Amino acid sequence: MTLALLHTSPVHVPTYDGLRDAHHPGLALRHLVHEDLLARARAEGPDAVADDIRALLSAAVADGADAVVCTCSTISGVAEAQSAAVGVPVLRGDRPMAARAVAAGERVVVIATVSSTLGPSTALVEEEAARAGRAVEVRAVLVPGAWERFEAGDREGYLDLVAAAVDAVTDAEAIVLAQPSLADAANRARTTLPVLSSPRTGLEAGASECAAPGTA
Repeated sequence: MTLALLHTSPVHVPTYDGLRDAHHPGLALRHLVHEDLLARARAEGPDAVADDIRALLSAAVADGADAVVCTCSTISGVAEAQSAAVGVPVLRGDRPMAARAVAAGERVVVIATVSSTLGPSTALVEEEAARAGRAVEVRAVLVPGAWERFEAGDREGYLDLVAAAVDAVTDAEAIVLAQPSLADAANRARTTLPVLSSPRTGLEAGASECAAPGTA
């Protein structure tokens, strides 16, 4: 079985390879890295890259992908909507994380470092709350200055700023780290609140789709 992963940064490749090796040995991963998709989505809106995403997904399916996980929260909703068109499951890597946040309680804080992620991530938590029949209050937090550190290659400074933002949250039952690049900040934070990230649960969902009966 082959799972394709659509990324908008190469930094995610070793993260998902490590998770595969630890939890899903034998699963073949194909990484599709397209940084330009995020840049355009931030400038023009996620729908502006829908045709490009559909073409990339179709090419991945033609190349043998049994399912696809989009790891970028900004464009994952657009990617998920292409599932019927490309003929295989296309999953939002952040959806399982959102479902867990809703299950954790009625107040959820979504933390992001790019503004284009806040809308889709907040809407996803609200969507999962509606699906679960729960009333959930969602608050969005943008970490100022963090993305500039990420773009400059200052990973330590980036994660430290995110961890500080996490520790500043006191009025929530769950904290959502909206982007995969934020995941390691959970280990730096000192909060006792649940801090949720998407890489492990998103990969689990993709692996399950690949193993589902009827998958080629």
